Order: sequence, then structure tokens, then C-alpha cells
Amino acid sequence: MGTKVMVNGLPGKMAIEVAGLIKSGRYFSDKYCGFDLAGYSLTSSDQTEGIAVGASRDVEPIRPDQREDGIRRLKEVYEGRTVLSVDYTTPEAVNGNADFYCRHGLPFVMGTTGGDRAALEARVRDSDVVAVVAPNMAKQIVALQAMFAYAAMTFPGAFEGYTLEVQESHQAGKKDTSGTAKAMVGYFNELGVPFVIEDIIKYRDPVVQERLIGVPKKHLGGHGWHGYVLNTGHGDVEFCFKHNVNGRRVYAEGTLDALRFLQKKVEAGEKGKVYSMIDVLKGE
Repeated sequence: MGTKVMVNGLPGKMAIEVAGLIKSGRYFSDKYCGFDLAGYSLTSSDQTEGIAVGASRDVEPIRPDQREDGIRRLKEVYEGRTVLSVDYTTPEAVNGNADFYCRHGLPFVMGTTGGDRAALEARVRDSDVVAVVAPNMAKQIVALQAMFAYAAMTFPGAFEGYTLEVQESHQAGKKDTSGTAKAMVGYFNELGVPFVIEDIIKYRDPVVQERLIGVPKKHLGGHGWHGYVLNTGHGDVEFCFKHNVNGRRVYAEGTLDALRFLQKKVEAGEKGKVYSMIDVLKGE
């Protein structure tokens, strides 16, 4: 019997993408065939009907006022099986959900951005669960971030005297500033560029996204475009970096990689540890 995965945040678009990939069992090869979609999902209070992942409404919503009873039912139904959780809910729910997972012994992948990340990680370390927590689940973008992290550590101050402009564009439903953009700002700060997160230019208006920066119309409801431009004070040198993602598939694939990594840590008996997507990339 496979490992059950409870995808929380259904029927949100990112949660649906991950749940659909798990249910299909067709991610690249058979290396994820051991995952089965759990028939429960932590949802918002207004989710009253069963949730469809594919053709049938076979996922039961667990609303906030039902959580204790819902998790009891889940454990009874899947007794003896490993249950992992994936969180794609809302920034406001991050810390409360992490506390819930820790209290009920549910190892989890936190794909939701926002919340108090330091408190989240401290809560996991004070628990009996293990978790993968990352602001971005796309492996290739995480690898790019790792390159910048290496540069920041190895060549601090290399871009001293430069100015920075950061732009990020996501679908209108994304409330918070991109966690990836925030992390990149930190690397540029270490490279000697003064810049504050509040100066990140954030696009959420579909009209502006399509006409001004060129996001394809069919991807206005799901994309992640980021741009970073460095200039010297006198304007004779410019460095430009960008990574544009259309759709959500790359994040869902990375989430499954994170789940497989988490599964191995659970099987090894690890507890009270927090891992990142860089750890997933390294396979450590």
C-alpha cells in the first residue's frame, strides 16, 4: 500500500495541480507510484461539498471547525499507513496549519508562502515531525538561487556601488510578495547592493501584466515572472537576470520531489528537522 498524501488548500489551483499529479500517477516514471491521494483536505470554512480532483468529487473537505474530528477520521481510515501533508493554503494560515501538523504528527511540505517563517521552523524543531519548507518549489529556480547564495557568501560586496530594480508578477490571487524575490534581495544585499523588500515592484493587474510586461493571456491566471536589473551609478554597466514561469506544473513536479525526499526522512525515523528545496536538490 502506498503512502497517503493529504493535499491541503483544495480546490485552490496550486493544490489541484499537485493533487491531480498525484492521482494520475504519471509523473515522469514510476518513482512516485507509491503516492496515493488522501480523501481529505484542510479547506476554508465555505467549502461544503466534496472536492473533485479529476472526474469525481472524492475528497472530503475538513473545515476549520471540523479539524479535530476530521483528523481523527483520517487516522482511523489510514491506520498503519504513512500520511504526508502538502500545504497550499493562504499566507494567513501558514503558522496555524504548521502547528496543527506538528500536534498531530503529520510530516509536511509547506509550499505556501508568507507567515512567520522563523516561528514555523522553530515549531517543527520542537516537534516530532520533519518538514520541507520552501518559498519556491521549482527545482531549477531553487538551483539558480543556490548559485546566488554561493556568490553572496564567496564574493561579498562584489556589486558594491550598483543599484537594483526588482520586479515580480504573479496571478491576481497571490496576496503576498514573492518569497523568491525576497530571498534574491537578501543575496544582492550581501553582494553589496542596498535594497529593501518594500521597493520590489509587484504586478497583480492582468491588464498591466499582459500589455506592459508581456505575460501571455492564457497564463495570466497562473504564472511567476521575476526580473532583476543591476546598474552602476553612472549607467555604463548593466546586469539583467530573469526567470519566467507560465503555469504551475513545474512547482507541482518540485513538490512531488519534496514529498519523495520527505518520505525518505520519515522512513529513516527523523524528527524535529526542517529541510529546504536545496536539501531536496542535494538529496541529503
